[in-house]
Amino acid sequence: MFYGFPPKRRRSATECKVLTAKLSADNLTLIRGERCLFEGLDFALEGGGLLLLEGRNGCGKTSLMRAIAGMLTLETGEIYWNDVPVLKQRQTFHGDLVWLAHRTGLKGDLNMLENLHFEECLRPQSTRDPEETYLRLGIERLRRLPLRSLSAGQQRRVALARMLLADVPLWLMDEPFTNLDREGRDLVMELVEEHLGGGGLCVMAAHQDVNIDAPVTKIRLQ
Repeated sequence: MFYGFPPKRRRSATECKVLTAKLSADNLTLIRGERCLFEGLDFALEGGGLLLLEGRNGCGKTSLMRAIAGMLTLETGEIYWNDVPVLKQRQTFHGDLVWLAHRTGLKGDLNMLENLHFEECLRPQSTRDPEETYLRLGIERLRRLPLRSLSAGQQRRVALARMLLADVPLWLMDEPFTNLDREGRDLVMELVEEHLGGGGLCVMAAHQDVNIDAPVTKIRLQ
């Protein structure tokens, strides 16, 4: 006789969870200080699509991503998740997104496994295989080392592992190629393609050229 819950089926590092979601915005306006960063901004992003934010440094790309994540208050407009205003479902929305910021947000005194354990506790629904994820990102030998002892590129790969292990539909990626070599940049684009291929969504701000085989919507901020 079986008691308890069956073990979760773990997905490989290349196997995509089938996702369905929609992110949209209507008439967004954001003012910081005396400067209007954007006004009357609209977009609609279906599952499988990439929203690419372009523009010079300081033009408002990160601010727009922070506004999407609910970290900044807009002057006007509404952001919708699956056609429901985000303000009416904050907990659901925040549980469906993961943010890869310019800074990793990892704790330098903790090792890789300890840092990623927080994500596992926060995202118990994840079915992605951790060991295969570490191998895919080339960080399997780093698991017991404190984060402060790793190079900037290695720390970036650990942050990418955290994003993958979150196993959520919406990726917010602010300059994801920072501190990565050519191989690492190619890997990021490969991971994004796979995520979009499974029906996920991605909002990305990047200075580098982004060559991804998926529907891309571009917003250029001034």
